Amino acid sequence: MALGLRGIVLPDRVERTLWVEGDRLRLDARADGEIVADGVWLLPGLVDVHTHPGFETPGDPFDLALFRRQLLQHRDAGVLLVRTPGSAERDSTRVHDDVDLPRLVPGGRWLATPGRFFPGFGRDVTEAELATAAVAEARASAGWCKIIGDWLPGVPAVPLDALTDAVAAVHAIGGRVAVHTQTTEGGRNAVLAGADSIEHGLHLDHALLPRMAAQGTALVPTFSAFAQNLDKITPATPERYAEWLRSGWDGLFATARAAHEAGVTVLAGTDSKPCGRVVGEIEWLLRAGLPVEAAVGAASWTARSWLGLPGLVDGAPADVVAYDADPLADPTVLRDPVRIILRGQVIR
Repeated sequence: MALGLRGIVLPDRVERTLWVEGDRLRLDARADGEIVADGVWLLPGLVDVHTHPGFETPGDPFDLALFRRQLLQHRDAGVLLVRTPGSAERDSTRVHDDVDLPRLVPGGRWLATPGRFFPGFGRDVTEAELATAAVAEARASAGWCKIIGDWLPGVPAVPLDALTDAVAAVHAIGGRVAVHTQTTEGGRNAVLAGADSIEHGLHLDHALLPRMAAQGTALVPTFSAFAQNLDKITPATPERYAEWLRSGWDGLFATARAAHEAGVTVLAGTDSKPCGRVVGEIEWLLRAGLPVEAAVGAASWTARSWLGLPGLVDGAPADVVAYDADPLADPTVLRDPVRIILRGQVIR
């Protein structure tokens, strides 16, 4: 028997009945179907576009059992699609088709050039090796790779020519490149190189935003992670690092707002533990001044479209979250889905 969900579909605000047939959605009427949610608000499953399951602390070895538990934390919060831009392994594609887990868009191992990442945590390569390694990681994952474009204050960013060559090589095979940037130089080089996404974007020069919009470079500000890092500052924290982090945090709100106003796709990613807290990232985007539809879409329909998946249309994956009130009127309801459907299975 087909299962049906009847309610207001977002973002279109059209009342529809969605029928689950296998792992697909159908819009045609079913005489023998069972309605399992009625009078609800329906969203495409939530999305965290920047999360790193499989470890607790940077430097920990990859733990497959933990990876699975943390993906279940996402799922049980209504996060039914995750992108993992960087892992100590290639995001363990062994669980890629596990029907109990959120859909996974892996991004390969972090690509780190000398002095620009936690030692030994990603795939260490020289600048000369970067383009070849980027292609290898993109081919071994879902077409994505992740490059550490800069690191801490005082550490020079990956040179523009090396980053440009890597992005061009990955684009030549139809892949996409996420670049970690936290400095003005790193952000500039990533945008000029044509990266597909800027991860974090601290100290990003706003003069680059029109170019980002024109070439389709998205911004994933990961407020959640930096909020945690700020809480860890103590009197023993080196002043240069503390000031860099505080000023970057203060500027990130204006950057996210200006990016949205410039037409840049701004997306929700947590980059923090525990997993399953993308609703908190939506709330940070709202505090930054994004309109509510943009902030919620950043973790649902907009993120899905950016990753190549449709919303709640006929034939789409049966990944749906339902709420008993309108999330665009009251985003706090996103913390309590009344129904979660993943791959056609009723999770809740």
